[in-house]
Amino acid sequence: MPGKKDKERALKIFKLLGQEYPDVKSALEYRSPFQLLIATILSAQCTDKRVNIVTKTLFLKYPKPIDFVNAGYPEIEKEIFSTGFYKQKAKSIKNCCAILVEKYKSRVPSDFEMLITLPGVGRKTASVVSGNAFDIPAIAVDTHVKRLSNLLGLVNTNDPEKIELLLKELLPEELWTNSSHWLATHGRNICSARNPKCGLCIISNLCPSKKII
Repeated sequence: MPGKKDKERALKIFKLLGQEYPDVKSALEYRSPFQLLIATILSAQCTDKRVNIVTKTLFLKYPKPIDFVNAGYPEIEKEIFSTGFYKQKAKSIKNCCAILVEKYKSRVPSDFEMLITLPGVGRKTASVVSGNAFDIPAIAVDTHVKRLSNLLGLVNTNDPEKIELLLKELLPEELWTNSSHWLATHGRNICSARNPKCGLCIISNLCPSKKII
């Protein structure tokens, strides 16, 4: 369990990140919970930029869950090929949409526990959808969140679920959803894995992993 000082330090870090990136939002482009769900499934092992290129035409062709259900696997696979792991993703999307149609009247459930029962949906995807589509506080742990959380000494594990739960203990609920965006944005802009720009980092004084420039 994190102590008072741990929580105070975490709050300082995320307040500074919030000042640096005041208008953060999901890098995935979407117009509905359904679109965000599909985009997040596609984002596994793929850049958000590539997913946005693919979904621009994908959602025109398949605007509703039933459209994916009625489509053949080869057709879906061709559309999402460039996102990688296209066979497994096509299977997940098609099965997920079948459940949405049969069980939820083609609507994406807002409840986290219901979301994680859908094919192709793990805690990260459920957190992205809950936090961004339904404004329900959630922390999505992607590669940036995992890497920066460890570098900052907020956690000491590579287990995404443990990281999620530890960050939730450190931060107040109102910061949960944006905390993922702040870490991901900072990871892309400043704290890259290959070339961290510690000299430009707004939180370098709070980072035990900073490089002395």
